[in-house]
Amino acid sequence: MALLTSKAATPSSVSGSPTNDGDGGSDGDGGGEGGETSDPVPDPEDKGPSKEREKGAKTCCFCWCCCCSCSCLTVKNNDGAKRGKDKLATELLSGDESPPSLEEIRTWGESFDKLMKSSGRRIFREFLKCEYSEENILFWMACEEFKKESDSVVVAEKARLIYEDFISILSPKEVSLDSQVRDAINSDMTTPTSHTFDEAQVQIYTLMHRDSYPRFVNSSLFRQLAQLNSRKESSA
Repeated sequence: MALLTSKAATPSSVSGSPTNDGDGGSDGDGGGEGGETSDPVPDPEDKGPSKEREKGAKTCCFCWCCCCSCSCLTVKNNDGAKRGKDKLATELLSGDESPPSLEEIRTWGESFDKLMKSSGRRIFREFLKCEYSEENILFWMACEEFKKESDSVVVAEKARLIYEDFISILSPKEVSLDSQVRDAINSDMTTPTSHTFDEAQVQIYTLMHRDSYPRFVNSSLFRQLAQLNSRKESSA
């Protein structure tokens, strides 16, 4: 019972209400201090959920760490990639070789065979380099040169180099071949001929035609080539 009486008396002692004589009135120092301390004081650190979200939205655009997924970084990266391809298209058209005509560039978009038999092959190679699949056209070009050889010693040496560069599973430039074609090459490597890589070359050619070529025709690089060439012919 003594404990209950003590707790019951506590609220009146901290309520801040004047219970003494006239000295504790509203004009007194004690009453004024009591009234001020009873008002809630806002916590300056309490920003609330909406302010935290606003802060995150503002600081995200200034955060350049790799963990940031701000959309402004995506825009910057896309702009940089576009400027890079525009520059590449200009450099390809301003090379030592005579620039292709607009009509020739259009034929590249209509026929993969015409592309590979023209100066457009160099441009297609640059596109494959951007796609990290340059080894396909490098292998195809190496096979084209290899088929011209007739000396058995040269054929054996070049066959070994092509195998090490593009067929070996240890090579960083290994091309994608099915097991049947790969087994046939392994068998022929004991006595290679100028036709050892014929099947593999056809398979890689077909791969580039079906997989990489459609993306090349629809790429911004190909469109820039046509646009830049069109401007040159218009100003000429």
